[in-house]
Amino acid sequence: MQYMILMGYKVEGVSPMTTWDPEDVNRHMEFQRALGRELGESGELVGVNALAGPEDTKIVVSDGTGAPAVTDGPFPESKELLAGYWIVDVESESRAIEIAAKASAAPGPEGRPLKLPLEVRAVLAAPATEYV
Repeated sequence: MQYMILMGYKVEGVSPMTTWDPEDVNRHMEFQRALGRELGESGELVGVNALAGPEDTKIVVSDGTGAPAVTDGPFPESKELLAGYWIVDVESESRAIEIAAKASAAPGPEGRPLKLPLEVRAVLAAPATEYV
């Protein structure tokens, strides 16, 4: 079964990565690369991507008839923004949670585990072709 593990931008009590010492950034990125290699070698990794920062976010709204309204975002009331994700194909939800727990403990400033709040969601199968 496939699961998407979603990572947000903000971690309570941790400054943004753009303010970290270069050594801390390198340690964190090496952890991420190693996790990607591990999941790739096990055959569980379907895809992984980081997303552009909130300063590059666009909000699109359309009624389907006219030109869409496109605005820069996010708006100040937005509290949770998606920073990246992994898609894994694993035997069970418990394995997806195990992967998320490992990713949650990625090193942050001074090598301390970040305790990233990650969301684990099952990827649902596509609808039958007669419904598409």
